Amino acid sequence: MGILKIAVATNGTKGLDDAVSDVFGRANTFTILDAKDKKISGVTILENSAVSYHHGAGPIAVKMLVDAGVQIVLANELGIGASDLLKQHNITFMSAKPGTNVQDAVKQAIHTLS
Repeated sequence: MGILKIAVATNGTKGLDDAVSDVFGRANTFTILDAKDKKISGVTILENSAVSYHHGAGPIAVKMLVDAGVQIVLANELGIGASDLLKQHNITFMSAKPGTNVQDAVKQAIHTLS
């Protein structure tokens, strides 16, 4: 497995110690991680510019993640627009339970992929 860029919809800025958000498009942040050989590295926090949008937050969040080069998204669930856009950009969606520790959610996802 090469380097994977994984985005997790998160509540704040605690990185690996943060929790998976219960929303995708209006998540406060996205924790972006690089993973290689089942090891996590390169943690970055992206503030979600769409968090306050009344409509269309999901597609705006997807655009931000596409621009960041993300290959896998972990979130509770997606709206139909965000789901379709992820598919169009060949980004894999994996469900993660809200409140789950980011590090645990990513490790589980990596294990599932291998």
